[in-house]
Amino acid sequence: MNMQGFDAQYTDLPDYILKCTAQIWEGRDIAALEWHYAPNIVVRSPAGARKGNTEGIANTMATLSEFPDRVLLGEDVIWSGTPEEGFLSSHRNLSTATHSQDGVLGPATGKKLTFRTIADCHVIANKVDDEWLVRDQGAIVRQLGQTPEAYARAAIEAEGGMEKAAHPLAPDKDIVGPYTGHGNDNEWEAKLSDILTRIMGAEFSVIGSDYDRACHLEYPGGVTAHGHAAADHFWLGLRSSLPSAQFRIEHQIGRDDPMMPPRAAVRWSLTGIHDGRGMLGRPTGASVHVMGITHAEFGPWGLRREFTIFDETALWKQIVLSTG
Repeated sequence: MNMQGFDAQYTDLPDYILKCTAQIWEGRDIAALEWHYAPNIVVRSPAGARKGNTEGIANTMATLSEFPDRVLLGEDVIWSGTPEEGFLSSHRNLSTATHSQDGVLGPATGKKLTFRTIADCHVIANKVDDEWLVRDQGAIVRQLGQTPEAYARAAIEAEGGMEKAAHPLAPDKDIVGPYTGHGNDNEWEAKLSDILTRIMGAEFSVIGSDYDRACHLEYPGGVTAHGHAAADHFWLGLRSSLPSAQFRIEHQIGRDDPMMPPRAAVRWSLTGIHDGRGMLGRPTGASVHVMGITHAEFGPWGLRREFTIFDETALWKQIVLSTG
């Protein structure tokens, strides 16, 4: 690929994403964020939205201070776009890290952690200028012996209590960035979007018809599972907690690449009231916004591998801030 506007060391978009990530984290070249990220970058995560690069550099240093041996293993980059118009990269990585220093997550425990992150980035002219970042924070806190709810309550207290605590991302707290595209036109993004839309429409039978019986599943909280019953348990648990919430496909990419299965990346949201019983416990009436990303790989018998991430601690923070 002719990577017009990009440094000559990069052969294509996945090469750019993987090399930059390794340079910043394992290579400790945190200053590279200054040229890797645009100065007015918009970054959204379940914790909130921000503009500019200063906080990102500070957060990266704080994370490496708390987890000095963190390694980010790039599992996949699912992408769309061109060098001229800009790319949208959905980068899934698996991190390993030891909680060896005191920090945001509390006193050092010495525990070894494994967790996933998916980052959707708009990249043009060698810079990321728009990002949507979802980390499986539920997996992290559980491995440290906490629950997502307890962690959320402690975070609110640490931020100064109910009146001062930062509110997680919600549609009215979002920031519009330079990228307004919706992905590409491909049968696999259409397939995954259709599956998710039907699930959210309470058509859970689509799991039996469109998932491989031997499907491999990775879900929030660091959960690894297999088979139709596990997929049904997860998606039913989420939707039954928020039965009247509005589901929305925010972005979709499908790809067919050599030596890779057909695959797709879909960023989605679920916004509404916690008015049902499910994975979030008894209904609280709290307003909740779920920022989720799903990666999927397909085979001859349907969806073979699924990776879905959202931040459970952000959901509980919204519930606690809403209900006390």
